[in-house]
Amino acid sequence: MFNKFGSTSETLSKASAVVHRIGTDAHLYDDPEDVNIAPLLDSKFESEKCEALKRLLALIAQGSDVSNFFPQVVKNVASQSSEVKKLVYLYLLQYAEKRPNEALLSINYFQKDLGDPNPLVRAWALRTMAGIRLHVIAPIALAAVGKCARDPAVYVRKYAANALPKLHDLRLEEHASAIEELVGILLNDHSPGVVGAAAAAFTSICPNNFKLIGKNYKKLCQILPDVEEWGQILLIGTLLRYVVARHGLVRESLMLSLHGMDSNGLCEKDGLGRDLTLDKEEDGGKSDSFDVNLVSLVSKCYIEGPDEYLSRSSYTDTVSSAFDSKETTSIAHNEDVKILLQCTSPLLWSNNSAVVLAAAGVQWIMAPLEEVKKIVKPLLFLLRSSSASKYVVLCNILVFAKAVPSLFAPHFETFFICSSDAYQVKAYKLEMLSLVATTSSISSILREFEDYVKDPDRRFAADTVAAIGLCAKRLPTIPTTCLDGLLALVRQESFAGDFESVDGEAGVLVQAVMSIQTIIERDPLRHEKVLIQLFRSLDSIKVAAARAIIIWMVGVYCSLGHIIPKMLTTITKYLAWSFKSEASETKLQILNTTAKVLKSAEADDFQMLKRVVIYVFELGECDLSYDVRDRTRFLKKLLSSKLACHKPAEDSVASQEHIATHVVEHVFGRKLTPFSPLALHNRFYLPGSLSQIVLHAAPGYEPLPKPCSFVFEEQDQLSDLDRQREAAADLDDSRESSETVDDDGSSDYDSESSIGSDCSSDGDERTVSNGVNDPAAPLIQISETSVSADQEELRSKKALDLWLDDQPSTSNQTPSALNSNQSSYAKISIGDIGSRVKPKSYSLLDPGNGSGLKVGYTFLSEVSTVSPLHVCVEVLFENSSAEPILEVNLEDEESMKVADSSEQTLVGKANASYNNVPTLIPMEEISCLEPRQSAKRLIQVRFHHHLLPMRLTLHYNGKEVPVKLRPDLGYLVKPFSMSIEEFLATESRLPGMFEYSRRCTFDDHVKDSRMENGKDKFLSICECITLKVLSNSNLHLVSVDLPVANSLEDATGLRLRFSSKILSSEIPLLITITVEGKCTEVLNITVKINCEETVFGLNLLNRIANFMVEPSSSAS
Repeated sequence: MFNKFGSTSETLSKASAVVHRIGTDAHLYDDPEDVNIAPLLDSKFESEKCEALKRLLALIAQGSDVSNFFPQVVKNVASQSSEVKKLVYLYLLQYAEKRPNEALLSINYFQKDLGDPNPLVRAWALRTMAGIRLHVIAPIALAAVGKCARDPAVYVRKYAANALPKLHDLRLEEHASAIEELVGILLNDHSPGVVGAAAAAFTSICPNNFKLIGKNYKKLCQILPDVEEWGQILLIGTLLRYVVARHGLVRESLMLSLHGMDSNGLCEKDGLGRDLTLDKEEDGGKSDSFDVNLVSLVSKCYIEGPDEYLSRSSYTDTVSSAFDSKETTSIAHNEDVKILLQCTSPLLWSNNSAVVLAAAGVQWIMAPLEEVKKIVKPLLFLLRSSSASKYVVLCNILVFAKAVPSLFAPHFETFFICSSDAYQVKAYKLEMLSLVATTSSISSILREFEDYVKDPDRRFAADTVAAIGLCAKRLPTIPTTCLDGLLALVRQESFAGDFESVDGEAGVLVQAVMSIQTIIERDPLRHEKVLIQLFRSLDSIKVAAARAIIIWMVGVYCSLGHIIPKMLTTITKYLAWSFKSEASETKLQILNTTAKVLKSAEADDFQMLKRVVIYVFELGECDLSYDVRDRTRFLKKLLSSKLACHKPAEDSVASQEHIATHVVEHVFGRKLTPFSPLALHNRFYLPGSLSQIVLHAAPGYEPLPKPCSFVFEEQDQLSDLDRQREAAADLDDSRESSETVDDDGSSDYDSESSIGSDCSSDGDERTVSNGVNDPAAPLIQISETSVSADQEELRSKKALDLWLDDQPSTSNQTPSALNSNQSSYAKISIGDIGSRVKPKSYSLLDPGNGSGLKVGYTFLSEVSTVSPLHVCVEVLFENSSAEPILEVNLEDEESMKVADSSEQTLVGKANASYNNVPTLIPMEEISCLEPRQSAKRLIQVRFHHHLLPMRLTLHYNGKEVPVKLRPDLGYLVKPFSMSIEEFLATESRLPGMFEYSRRCTFDDHVKDSRMENGKDKFLSICECITLKVLSNSNLHLVSVDLPVANSLEDATGLRLRFSSKILSSEIPLLITITVEGKCTEVLNITVKINCEETVFGLNLLNRIANFMVEPSSSAS
């Protein structure tokens, strides 16, 4: 009716779509590039920035690469709009790995956002920081997660739990314990949302660290029903693994039903198995009881891994061994098992199908026998209500039904086929019907099967015929009824015409013949007439596979009864007559059958059968198929003695020594052994797992732990030393995570430090004057002085906290009591160390690549006179060849090029005034370097970034060789002299995110030979550590705290402080080294850095920890 307006149904639908999209951002996906995005990103209006960022995200969703906008997007991270900030974070997550250098610029903004009042902003910042997969910022991200794990907002703590697996994927071995500790903290959270995310982190990071679960087990069980659905799945699996690892399997459960069985395989234990079995008289007796061997096999497969399973030599090994009684527990005396079963029972009726399967798996493995049946109705309800998960649910129900068919036998109607079911679902339902069929329900099931056979999907019809055969094999009372129907189906299908596709009608016929064969195998003599009917139907059956099966039965049952042996001559002649027109698979069966018939032939028919066999062999030798020809030659050679004699008995004596006769007996004379499908499909996986669906160990699959493999240690069983170390770690962690500093505590600490500083300054003046005259002056000089009661109380406060729980009365001590415990305090002075510091040398060019020219370089502690950005480097040129080297010089490779933009941005805003400073100050050229001669030159280099090498060009003998001068982080700082009170005041202003530490070992003092000559051990340790630090970095030694303890062998508490400033930004950088351990043993040292430049500070921290572990080149 709208034709007069020129509208059509197509235009109306488009108009309707436009109306529905008004007020949304869906139009951005139509043409995201219809406007210029770059100006919008630089706009001063937040709305235009939002539109530009949304268009960029739309392009990302469509697969476009928009990384060229990275610099413009990054600068918007400082926006005050939460919407702009969120969009910037989403963009950074996409391209941070591709543009790591620019991404590092936004780290400081992330750290600021972690302190934002809005919890959403804090969570977004943490998510983005953890999503930037760069090792260089991983310690920063870990510190941020540690802070957010204690955030008051639930949303932020949940994101902290989600960030832990991302950090774990970076393989940070040195931070593994810290990550696991954070997992334990989040598992102890009171919020269900946080616990669910923490369970996911636990599963991916430390799934076998059951100590974390043991501390919070009851709390986790109580909070389980309130956790989000996907968190419930992981938490259920974690709790199940913990219970099995600590307590083992339950003796009353189905998994241990192998114990207490009678000779008939039925459970006798307190009548617990009565509910799982049907009445023998009504339902067929033993066929409906649960399969003990299969249940034992399932329990073994749940616990052992794939490698252990594949290493088993045979199937009998899977059921031959039972669990040790020490690996089991009783539910009557185990509260943990009771709590687990109680908290998972309500989840059987969850809306999430995966939660239902996980809860059913716990009940299946741990519940007593009489309570296992409670999983049936939830699973059946899930099967009827969830069409999407029907296939997965059926896969798991099938395992339960194979072990205990009686569980689902009363509900057989649930597994009737629906027309809307997929083929895979239909196949599983047919298998279920064949498993749960009983004498009372088989009539209804067979009526259903009659309708299924007529289904247009002939592949499904063939599966139905196979299910009929399985039912007849399981229930011995119905084979006659099934055989009549199968034979009628064979007659009907055999006259349906020729079949070309096995998936169609031919498949039904083949499956019908196979089902008949399965039934006949149980009692061949009873079904002799059925065999005769099949043999007579050979002329009417045209399907090659079906003919091959019947011909195979001719050879197997050729001596059965009295009628079949008399028919062999006629059947063999027919087979020889039809040999030429048969398919290859049928020809192979004809060859085998004629050989079997000849072997068992009677005297009257021997000559006739021999001529027929010879004729068939002659046809086979000329066949086009090489398989048929090879089989013919093989059988002809085996039966050569039979074919050469005239009577069956003539070769009985002569052939006893012939090996071919024994081969013939083995190939054709042995009886058929019962086929067990369990031997081929004896692999089961945990219920609800992907591996159970795909029937192999999927990536990430973990079986249940070994029963009782985890021994939970109570807290009071820990040694005093372990308790002290844990308390010290908690104190350090709490200090790092705190956002504010106690004013009173810092003032006391400063007052103590000022006294030590005054002493140090006096000592400095005396030591310097003496050090000039005496080169052998010691590095550190000590004099003892008493400490006041207030200072001693403050200094011992941390130690008191460590054992406060063991000695409660200590907290009540008076100052007068503390005065009796006064100890000596070490006054520290610094001597002349310039002559003893040996900077490390690096190789710039080896003689092999430099035609005999060897070039090395050493960083100097001198400060450049050109600009604060330059580093002084001493380059050593050495001629190792036999000829002189001319015109040796070093030049900047990119001196005439524009520096890379990314490197320029990394210099930072602080270096803006030095953009015109040259990268390399030209060195004085070496005109000639004679053989075995060396020369030194001083160069001054400005590195663009503390991690990026400087590309230089080495000129000599008219050649140009590119080399790389790699920066040493220890020399990208300069010494910054400060007093101890200034050091502590600066340190107090840099807590939390600007403070990070790392532990390592130190053993140079052990190698110091002077310790054996009566030298003070503390002094030797101080010298070794200081020389090691100053030989690898350009720092200023502020002070050394040397505690004088009762034991002269314990160096614990020794602390060295160093100060410096970053060359490029003049930002202070403080280093504190704390020693722990015995003087004569390898020491554990903790290196702590306080610095606002977190990326630089963390890289320098790793550098210091690495060279502290490295052995010294020579003893000092």
